[in-house]
Parts: sequence; structure tokens; C-alpha cells
Amino acid sequence: MNQPLAERIRPQQLSDYISQLHLVGPEGSLTQQIAKGLIPSLILWGPPGTGKTTLAQIMAQESKRPFYQLSAIHSGVKDIREVIEKAKQSGGIFTTKNPILFIDEIHRFSKSQQDSLLAAVEKGWITLIGATTENPSFEVIPALLSRCQVYVLNAFTKEDLEALLHRAMKTDTELQNKNIELKETEALLRLSGGDGRKLLNIFELVINSNESNTIEITNEKVMQLVQKNTVLYDKTGEQHYDIVSAFIKSIRGSDPNGAVYWLARMIEGGEDVKFIARRMLILASEDIGNANPTALIMANNTFQAVTTIGYPESRIILSQCAIYLATSAKSNASYLAIGKAQQLVKQTGDLPVPIHLRNAPTKLMKELGYGEEYKYSHDFPNNFAEQEFLPNEISETKFFEPGENAREKELRQFLKNRWKNKYDY
Repeated sequence: MNQPLAERIRPQQLSDYISQLHLVGPEGSLTQQIAKGLIPSLILWGPPGTGKTTLAQIMAQESKRPFYQLSAIHSGVKDIREVIEKAKQSGGIFTTKNPILFIDEIHRFSKSQQDSLLAAVEKGWITLIGATTENPSFEVIPALLSRCQVYVLNAFTKEDLEALLHRAMKTDTELQNKNIELKETEALLRLSGGDGRKLLNIFELVINSNESNTIEITNEKVMQLVQKNTVLYDKTGEQHYDIVSAFIKSIRGSDPNGAVYWLARMIEGGEDVKFIARRMLILASEDIGNANPTALIMANNTFQAVTTIGYPESRIILSQCAIYLATSAKSNASYLAIGKAQQLVKQTGDLPVPIHLRNAPTKLMKELGYGEEYKYSHDFPNNFAEQEFLPNEISETKFFEPGENAREKELRQFLKNRWKNKYDY
């Protein structure tokens, strides 16, 4: 068996397509367009494993159009241009036989990558079909989105998933030679999470684990086998959060090797570059903070860079940032400080602002003494004048406790010189 089960039983014509009747049923919004071959550029938006790729291939097959496919994870602007050139040579301009360019996970394309599609779509060199699991309103640039129609695919129902299993047993040449009894399906359906591809992968795992050609599928057998096998990286499942957790903890623990390994796991699993960069941006402040303020700048620049560039090149930028953060001095002092302050606010409520700190935009407020005794720091030696900056009820409360790293030791000495014994620095 060279191909996985999901590929071996992929429908080749619309009549075999399971689910999404609102799109391709007798009254479906796409049914007549496919039949007439008048397919617009469009975005297929739906959960993983609901037939987006299959539907795009069927559209091309039934309308007898050339079909080109790219993955947003592994393709760059160069790949897009090469395919567009091929499409221009193989199809007419604005005809019903326009080549179809299918881009899987189009939301992972950067702005510049999406921009490179505009001319080809607008001039009719290609009919674009993009597939996405994310809301296209947020992930597809407006100029491209305005040139496409958006069609929503629904998660597979229990009946859809069971139909997939029965089709696999009926049509797959490998399974036809086996005597398979679906005694229980609850575990299979639950583990699939409504993802048809995942369902078939688990089903095939169970089948292949049996040496006998007579196989009884039970919930217990399914659970035992799945627990023994490494689950593929799932961007919405439990292991997704476990791997992200391992990545963050490796950086926090100053291990660049662990950080790069878990980063690679996420990249190979197709994780969104913006999600990875966002987590490092948070870590740069939470776990490094003022021990190395440049870390936050580095992480922010990384976020902006990968948002512009996208895969595959962004993996290098993510790696550089992860290594930098892992090898940086660490401090969670800022994180602890705001936590303490918020807790005190919850306990003490809206304490009044000291009158010398209040704003005085009107004559009446000035007459009431608002801001009158405030000391403007720059009018004093070393730009410092000792005065109270907290409400009287919590005067001398210390929220910020500098860490033991070199930079925060300097901050501690600076504060001690300024405030003497007030905050016990």
C-alpha cells in the first residue's frame, strides 16, 4: 500500500462526493456552476478533512480544466509565478476552460504571496480556488477576497463519517479482501473530531495492526492502538498544546536545542507562523523582560517579518529568534509586578488619585488644588524629586522586585539610590 486509504478512495466525480449538500446537492449553490463549467475564483472555508481539496479536484475534472495545485506551507512567490506561466500557456483568457490553480491553506500565504496572485485572477489567466480553515475575512487580503466568492464547508456529521467508513470497505481494493465488522464506531468517530481524513487514517491503522483478514472493530481496540502510536501534529488537538508548551518551556529553560526541535515539530506540522511568533513575543516580555529589553524588539521584528514573508523562508527567522530568546538572560519580574498590582486593585477597589497627581484642565480644578503640589522631575537635580505616586492607603507598596540578572541588579541599585529605604530596594 503506497498511498494512504484517504487518497485511495478519494472521489473522482461529484456523484460520489459525501456531504456539503448545500453546495453540491441537487439544489446546491455550486452544482449548476460545475455542470456548466462556469466556475468563478473562490475560497472554500471549512474545518480540516471536510473535502476541500477533493471538491476542487472534482471541479477541475468535471469542467475538463487543467488543474495546478500548490501548498501555501511549502510554496513561495517563485512557485506561484511558475504555475501562472504554465497556466497562461495551457488555457485561454476568460474562457470556460481557464486553468484552475488550487492553493491549499491559502491563509498561510503572506501578503506579498497573495499579492502575486492578483493580476492572474483579474486578467483571467487562472481560476483561483483557495482552501482555508481560517476565517478568510481576516486571513485573505481584501483585494484578493473581493475577486473571489466564499463558500463554507460544514464539519462532517456522524452519518457522513459512517458513510466514509462503509465506502472504504466497499470500494478500496485492499479492504475488499478482508472481512471487517464495524461492531462499534464511537471511538473512531470521537477521535476523528469530524475530520474525514483523520477518521480514515485511524481506521487504516486499526486494520493494518491485524494480521488476520477477519477484523472486528471495537472501541477498546481502537483506543488501545491509538494510544500506542504517535499521533500526528494536530493544530487543534491536545498534542498541539503539548508541543507549544514544550517549545515555550525549552526557551524559558535556556535550551536552544530543545527550542529548535519543538519549533521544527510545529513547522513540519504546518503550524501558522504568526501563532509561533506571537507566542515568542509574549515570552520575550513574560520570561525575559528587562533582563534583556532587546528580546522584545527581536520578537516583535520576527512577528512582522514572518507575517510578510510566510513559509518556507520564515522558518529561518523563527529559528533565529527562538535561539536568541533561549540564550538570553531571564526575568519574570514585570510579569509578577503587574500580577501583584492587579490583585491589589481587586482587593482595594478604586482608590482616589492623590490630588497633586491629578490633571487640572479647568480653572475650577486648579482652584481646588489639582496638581498644585506636583514636582516636575526635570526641574530637579538628576531629574528626580521624591514624592508619593501611590494612593495614601497603599503608600510604600512594592510591586516590582528586580531579578538577580546583571541588568536588573543595575535597576535595583538605581532604585535604591533614588528611593533610599522607602521600597526596601
